[in-house]
Amino acid sequence: MMTFKEKVQTGKFLLTSEIGPPKGIETKVLLEDAELIRGRVDAINVTDLQSSVMRLGSLVVCSLLKEKGFEPIFQMTCRDRNRLALQSDLLSAAVLGIENVLILTGDHPTLGDHPDAKPVFDLDSVQLLQVARKLQEGLDMKGNKLEGAAPKFCLGAVVNPGADPLEPQIMKMEKKIAAGAEFFQTQAVYDIKTFENFLNKTRHLKITILAGIVLLKSAGMARYMNKNVAGVFVPDNFIKEMEETKDKSAKSIEIAARLIKELKPMCQGIHIMPIGWDKKVPLVLDAAGF
Repeated sequence: MMTFKEKVQTGKFLLTSEIGPPKGIETKVLLEDAELIRGRVDAINVTDLQSSVMRLGSLVVCSLLKEKGFEPIFQMTCRDRNRLALQSDLLSAAVLGIENVLILTGDHPTLGDHPDAKPVFDLDSVQLLQVARKLQEGLDMKGNKLEGAAPKFCLGAVVNPGADPLEPQIMKMEKKIAAGAEFFQTQAVYDIKTFENFLNKTRHLKITILAGIVLLKSAGMARYMNKNVAGVFVPDNFIKEMEETKDKSAKSIEIAARLIKELKPMCQGIHIMPIGWDKKVPLVLDAAGF
């Protein structure tokens, strides 16, 4: 069996999905949802306190998935931990056999359910990628030697292909690649032309890019994203379809599958973000022909 890292390196078309840990210690449903996509995706992302909402930690859920034979992607945000804790958690992941790490800056705590929480942001995503790469060389951030074997990672990062202007995103991508990123997962893609423009402007980077698919739950959600999520644009025809349908769930799956079919020839993979609709991921894969 090829590892996710080997698949990235050989250029295999990749499929990843995402699981949000629960707000509590009950993991039964989460593990049942993971079973639904066993053998159908190459890896499962585990979010790190998504939207700054307090939840069970990404690392422990990754460990549970690993024990069950899944390939997890450990999401790590810079929001909550200083450089000591971030390095320690990377070492902890390596000890647990978790080598895939997706590094993000993270949402500000004011957006979550503990808005008075103190943000850390000691490092940004580029710096944390550099730190992870250094750990693989057997050194900590200050150049002190690690004891014994060095950890091995497959490092990922995020990019927003719909950002306007796009140039700062591309410059940041270049920095992230120089810092050690081996693959990118994108923000939600609904507008194919915008994504095509992004790909044309990043061809020189020769890096694995997985297009992000977020399941639309309603016309209201689409309008909210258009208004509040930078770089995400849901075209009017999708909003109209969601408004007119009698079965929002079926229409959401159909739209996601349509997008995946259009995006598949353009990029190196697809990353599905169900945002609570985890049980619908197999239906999306069926409809998209995977």
